[in-house]
Amino acid sequence: MDFEDFIISPRNFKTENWQIGSRITKEIKEDSIVLLFVSDYRGANGEGEVQDFTAVRKEFYKLSQLDFEIPVVDLGDLVSGKTIQDSHYILQEVLSACHYNRAIPVIIGGSNDFAFSLFSALNFHQKNINYTQISNSISLKQGEEINEHTFLSKIFGAKNFSIKNYHHLGYQKHLNEVDSIKLIKEVEFDIIRLAEMMNSTEKTEPFFRKADLVTVNCDAIESFSDAFSMNPQVNGLNRREICAYMKEIGLSENLKSVGIFNYNIYSENQLNHQLLAQMIWYLIEGINIQKTHPKERHYEIFYVLIDDRQYVFKRDTFSNLWYFGDDDNIENCIPCSRKDFDEAKKGWLSTRLTKI
Repeated sequence: MDFEDFIISPRNFKTENWQIGSRITKEIKEDSIVLLFVSDYRGANGEGEVQDFTAVRKEFYKLSQLDFEIPVVDLGDLVSGKTIQDSHYILQEVLSACHYNRAIPVIIGGSNDFAFSLFSALNFHQKNINYTQISNSISLKQGEEINEHTFLSKIFGAKNFSIKNYHHLGYQKHLNEVDSIKLIKEVEFDIIRLAEMMNSTEKTEPFFRKADLVTVNCDAIESFSDAFSMNPQVNGLNRREICAYMKEIGLSENLKSVGIFNYNIYSENQLNHQLLAQMIWYLIEGINIQKTHPKERHYEIFYVLIDDRQYVFKRDTFSNLWYFGDDDNIENCIPCSRKDFDEAKKGWLSTRLTKI
């Protein structure tokens, strides 16, 4: 497939040598970070016409490149298909090309249902996917059409999809159907309320550590004077919190694909464009930091006795991150927090750690 037929190349911007825009290229490279902007919002009752992401690019390109080593590619803007299904197909082809080059695609814009395409494309290249989503809503509606209300049930229900873990972070009780919440809990997927994510990333960091795919629904970010997302909410993660979480996403040890959806591209507010640009920047910073971590790790082992049963916690001596489990292979241990260890010493063990 010739991507030039479906992608509008980004404009050139004048930047200084210290700014990240001076090192951005326009072709997929091996082991790179690939940015692609999507305009199709039909899954969120929006439009499919190509939108102008110039304002976001200007804000992003002028940020510092620090000592980033990983190449950053800006492919441009994806042209929407005749139908939203066509857009999903085209996007999956681009994503697959990224995965073949061991590049990390970062999809920006478009409605939240494009998480389905990210999952589908990644599922073609690997099985047992760890998927973490930040979203204020959980919808498991059924339907032929794919949209922001049905995409999650399509992921869970597809026979050829292989999902190992699903973590849903940032949901708000007053915005969700009780039945959807109950169903997620019944299948023992993790679900975390907004209140548990505020002020600190420590409690929810373990849900990002082994994630292959992470998607962010901008509806989970608070809006004020001007709508930041397609479905703006007064309550949500604030500006500093979402940037901190974007860095945590980048720090994932297994990260293969990222989506930032439902951004209000129709907004003319410069501060909204700045925030989205900085979210992308913090994601890139996290990825660069993770790539500098040593491959070989060493762990301190701690034993905790609860009701005459012994449990094992491990601490990575380099990153100071914690794991639960006595398996010699750290990949088979469960990422956890220092708080989980401290609670275990008091005799309380999180059900998340023992459910498997």
